[in-house]
Amino acid sequence: MIRVLLDTHSFLWWLAGDRRLSLRARRVVGHATTRVWVSAVSVWEITQKHRLGKLPRSADVAADVAGAALGQGFDMLDITARHAQHAGRLGGALRDPWDLMLIAQSQIESLALVTNEERFDEYGVSRVW
Repeated sequence: MIRVLLDTHSFLWWLAGDRRLSLRARRVVGHATTRVWVSAVSVWEITQKHRLGKLPRSADVAADVAGAALGQGFDMLDITARHAQHAGRLGGALRDPWDLMLIAQSQIESLALVTNEERFDEYGVSRVW
């Protein structure tokens, strides 16, 4: 079984059927033996960015992010104190708190991260793209 965590953009692109999501990522996420998680941090990021007008086409998703994830058969990944502590200690040039949390969760939960963000490689995560 493959276990993956979707980066926020990957989750939104999956829902929209957007071809910016790589063919490999679409195959992995859509495979019957893949277990897919969406992080609570993506719920926060989507609702925050929608509220600020940065995701104007995501009103339906922003209204019920968890419902959109569960409707796809994905699991929700809560943020734990361990995740937060680890994210807070991550070094490097990356400063985005949402990205740092996804990296921390990927590392702690041993999940491959579905993302096009090559800069995540410096954190040693397994990246699917």
